[in-house]
Formats: sequence, C-alpha cells, structure tokens
Amino acid sequence: MANTQAYAAKSADSKLAPFSFDRRDPRPDDVSIDIDYCGVCHTDIHFAQNDWGVTEFPVVPGHEIIGHVTAVGPEVKNYKVGDTVGVGCMVDSCRSCAACESGLEQYCLEGMTGTYNGEDRHDGSITYGGYSDKVVVSERFVVRVPEKLDPASAAPILCAGITTYSPLRHYGVKAGDRVGVIGMGGLGHMGVKFAKALGAEVTIFTRSESKVAEAKKQGADHVVISTDRAQMKAARESFDFMLDTVPVQHDLNPYLSCLKFDGTHILVGLLDPVEPPLQAGALVGKRRVLGGSLIGGMPETQEVLDFCAEHGITCDVEMLDIRNINEAYERMKKGDVKYRFVIDMKTL
Repeated sequence: MANTQAYAAKSADSKLAPFSFDRRDPRPDDVSIDIDYCGVCHTDIHFAQNDWGVTEFPVVPGHEIIGHVTAVGPEVKNYKVGDTVGVGCMVDSCRSCAACESGLEQYCLEGMTGTYNGEDRHDGSITYGGYSDKVVVSERFVVRVPEKLDPASAAPILCAGITTYSPLRHYGVKAGDRVGVIGMGGLGHMGVKFAKALGAEVTIFTRSESKVAEAKKQGADHVVISTDRAQMKAARESFDFMLDTVPVQHDLNPYLSCLKFDGTHILVGLLDPVEPPLQAGALVGKRRVLGGSLIGGMPETQEVLDFCAEHGITCDVEMLDIRNINEAYERMKKGDVKYRFVIDMKTL
C-alpha cells in the first residue's frame, strides 16, 4: 500500500485540508499514476459539502486527472512507464452488461464506480479522487493524452469536455446545423468549441450582456441575451439543437420555443426537478425532443482527447495552488473563473 498525500473534506461544513491515506495495492490490470494536474469541477463542491446527501466522509474530490505512469501490472497491455495519461469521472463498472459491452460504462446497469466517493467493486473501500499525489486505476479506465495537448489544459476535457462532446456526437450534430449553447461556464465554452469544430453555426444564450464579447472570443457566431424578450422572440423556431449546460433550476420553456420542429434540447447540467413545469405542448406540437446526457464511455473519452488534439481544442484554465482550494470553491460559486481551475500538484 502506498502512502498518499491529498486534500480532503472531513465533514459537510469543514474546509478542505491536508489528508494522508494509503492507496490500495495495484492489481494485475492496474496502472499506477503520479498525478501532475487535476481539474476542479463544480461536482467536487457538491460532494465536499454533501449537497446531494450521499457523501462518505472524508472525501478526496477530483475526477479530471492528468499524470504519468509509474508502474503497470502484468496484465496491462496499452501503457508503459512514462506515458502521459488521464483518468476521468469513473474508475470501474461491471464490465459485462449491455451498456459496458457497448463502451458506455457511464450507463452501467449495475452503476459505475466513481473516481471518488464510489465503492470499490473488489474490496468495498471508498474511492478517493485526484486532489492527491497518486492514484491506481484499472487499465480499462485510463486514457492516453495525445502529445499535442497541453497536459494542464487537457485535464478538464475529462469531465467538462466529454460532458459536452458526447451529446453533440450522440444526437448527431453536423455541419450546417444551428446549435444554441445555454450558459457560458466551464461546460458552455467547451460546447461552443466542439459544435464549431463539427461545422455547426453556434449561438450562445446568456443572461449577461457582459459576456457577449467573451462568447464571440470563444468562437460563437451569435449571442442572444436570454433576459431580452425581443431577442428571444427573434430566436424562436431557429435551432436544430440546444445544449443546456446550466446546473441550477431554470425555465426551459423559452428555450424549447427556440427549437425548430424535430429539434432537440439536451440537458447536461441540471440534475434537479424541472422547475417551473414544462409546457408539454411545446414538445408535442413540434415533435421536439427533451433529452439528457452523462459524460461518456471510455472509447468516447479517448475519442474526445484525440479530437481535441486534431482540432487544437483546449479548455481555458486558471492554474491553482492547492493550498488555495477553499478560496477557489468560493470563487466558483460566484462564477468567478474562466473557465476551469486546474490544480498544479507540485503545490501539494
């Protein structure tokens, strides 16, 4: 067992603080990784503060992990010592259900094992995440980081990136489609980049006039201020897809009205009940679809990294000293980051 240095929350109302624990011994199919960078996701805050009531404390967050291989088990075939690799939101699944056999481990019928706050399927221990100096992960749940990608800015691709890439691919966004991206945060700015790379005409929907210039800088063709009734009226029945990255309850009805008939509204941020209620007539009357999407499976996670390398796509990041993680959480709650914090593990 390897002693591991980390930052953890020990209760819902405590700050993250230094924490030491022992990583499990590597199994035959495991890759041992020294962590170089770890992105900070809003989900980390939810778990650290037990917002969803499921956190097992102490919790070591972090599921946007980039590092280098330090050892491999005898059954490992695809990685060697020195390789730059990534670990995303999950570290195991049943591996045998229909979803897993289709490379959709995130939809494992028995439930995927989260990179942190998950239950190890072999020994029942609780998994600890990437706010740490090392991790041990089964080869199946490790991805290769292309040389063309900057490792630090690649870290959020393993969550924010795949979360927006997967639905665009699954629902069939193609060249010439009109795509609306709702929200201009960590997910939204990646959604713009991917949709543009797929050849779509992209419009950002934002509540803030101050984000217009930034949206254009990120590559958006147009910007709609969603609080402006005239602009929303002009946008009606204009879009093939709406990628909704907003993580809090918001009125979906005005955005549904912006879809053409047969248009698709994709939720990737909201996990709570839809409030205010949905006007079903907006779906029925135009054969619109309201769908959702959760990260991506392992083949698609590798695909998105390769896609980013091919198209020169990276996440906009602000590097973070882990000793400032609690201040970073407060800034994230206020939306004060463009667009993702990434922890430099040298600061641990």
